[in-house]
Amino acid sequence: MNQILISEKVYITPELKRKKRIYKIDFFISVFLVFILSSYYIYAEYDKNKGEKQAQEILSSLSFNSGLIDDTTIKFEENATLVILNEDDNAKVMILSTATEEPVGEENPEEQDIIAENIRNNTYVTESGTKYYAIAKINIPSISCEYSVLCAIDSEYTWSNELLKISPCYFWGAEPNKPGNFCIAGHNYRNTRFFSKVPTLENGDIIEITDLTNTTVKYSVYDKYTVIPDDLSCTSQVTNGNTEITLITCTNDSSKRVIVKARKVEG
Repeated sequence: MNQILISEKVYITPELKRKKRIYKIDFFISVFLVFILSSYYIYAEYDKNKGEKQAQEILSSLSFNSGLIDDTTIKFEENATLVILNEDDNAKVMILSTATEEPVGEENPEEQDIIAENIRNNTYVTESGTKYYAIAKINIPSISCEYSVLCAIDSEYTWSNELLKISPCYFWGAEPNKPGNFCIAGHNYRNTRFFSKVPTLENGDIIEITDLTNTTVKYSVYDKYTVIPDDLSCTSQVTNGNTEITLITCTNDSSKRVIVKARKVEG
């Protein structure tokens, strides 16, 4: 008895063809996006590691020669300098009011020579050609954070996005270890790099700043809070004659800024 094998014919409709094309396109788009995101992540990690390596190289080569120092200071009046970042103009700085600077005593030529020498000895150039130097060194023992504080040379501002990728930067304010408010900005990479652990600081924690005269001053944290990115009131130079520092970094979600205030420990 003969058997007749009948195969069911599959009819491919135009609608089915259209769906198959869409699935293929979606698949290739998904693969492409995964590739792009993976490449971006790898590059971002490379960029972070590169910045950390460069920061540690600068720190290890940092050499501040010391000498006899006279405590020449600058007094700030009550209407101290306040700065605001203008987001519409590439985050540049506008001065709303100025501080009255009154040198107390005579300038110390020896101190100025030491500072000039240390600037020369600790000057570098970025890949884009920007000159900068290490204006100070910051050490926070409780979170194992130690970096050079960078400052641009012959530039409109003391910091830049390029410099912030290398190490924390002098953002605004008084000179290191001088009366006023020495403000330092650093990236939060949400790991152990730069200022990632600064948001965990507590009142009483010690921050050490070594300036260009190789003088190390200890500061004690007395306040920590968050602000919106536009709020730069933390950079105000009204310190009632105190010597203070302000650390600025991002929250982990980058939506706000973490502000840590510390005051010089006397004695």
